[in-house]
Amino acid sequence: MSIVIKQRYLRLVRRAYRFLRSPALKKRSWLQKIIAPMFDRELWHPCRETVSSGLALGLFFAMLPIPGQMIMAAISAVKLRGNIPIAIAACWITNPITQGFIWRLQESFGDVLRSTFGIPMVFGHAEVTVPTLGTLNAGSFILGFLTMGILLVALTYPVIYLISAVVPKLIPKNRYQRAKAKFIARKENQNPPS
Repeated sequence: MSIVIKQRYLRLVRRAYRFLRSPALKKRSWLQKIIAPMFDRELWHPCRETVSSGLALGLFFAMLPIPGQMIMAAISAVKLRGNIPIAIAACWITNPITQGFIWRLQESFGDVLRSTFGIPMVFGHAEVTVPTLGTLNAGSFILGFLTMGILLVALTYPVIYLISAVVPKLIPKNRYQRAKAKFIARKENQNPPS
């Protein structure tokens, strides 16, 4: 199972990496200044540190009700040394099908926080009208999506570290462990045991 996941991940990464290196994008010099830092290979290979920070960034931006979540997650992943494909993929949690449910959940979560901890209303009783959902309480909604984003960031690190401890082949401990395994495999192939 883990081999299939890893192969699919690597295929996706290769396609994205080739697209970023395409001649059409190289013609635009202003775009190259943004894209050039993304070519650091350490930001594309999965290891425990980069996957956990990439997933945390992606989940945080997925909770924000703003356009361009994937772009902001990718740029933040470059700046904070997170895994770029994982950060982008985590933003897919909030898609047009799940968006309405997540927004309602964020508003309800904000209501629960306000009533439980006595947090005052930031925007009074202002309401935001969403065509498909109706009206949302602005104060509860803002409190809900910010708190959910922060909680998901806090939960991401222990979960990824636990997965790395249980299934070390799926997510290596660090980038040096991956490089060491490749070096040992090459050395064994060159000098077969007699």
